[in-house]
Amino acid sequence: MAIKTVDVEALVAQTGNLFETVAILSKRSRQIASRMKADLDNQLAYFEGFEPELEDPQFQEEQRRISIEYEIKPEPTELAIQEMFDSEIYFRDPLTETEE
Repeated sequence: MAIKTVDVEALVAQTGNLFETVAILSKRSRQIASRMKADLDNQLAYFEGFEPELEDPQFQEEQRRISIEYEIKPEPTELAIQEMFDSEIYFRDPLTETEE
């Protein structure tokens, strides 16, 4: 993964606070990582129960393909930052919301 510079000021402009931006990005990144992990687990769950067949090169190749696909996906943090730039992340500050 190549290192990319990020315009922090553009991210902070959406929330007005650097620490709030980092908190939002970290929470969204954890959500994405959790979803990616669940997807990987679902794909690999297919191979459970095939103990004798796991020695078959076809099964090994399929598992390898799934693992490589997972490894070449962008990092969850990278996806969260891109979502923030594209204004796709919904966030709110409960302290500033008025109760009706």
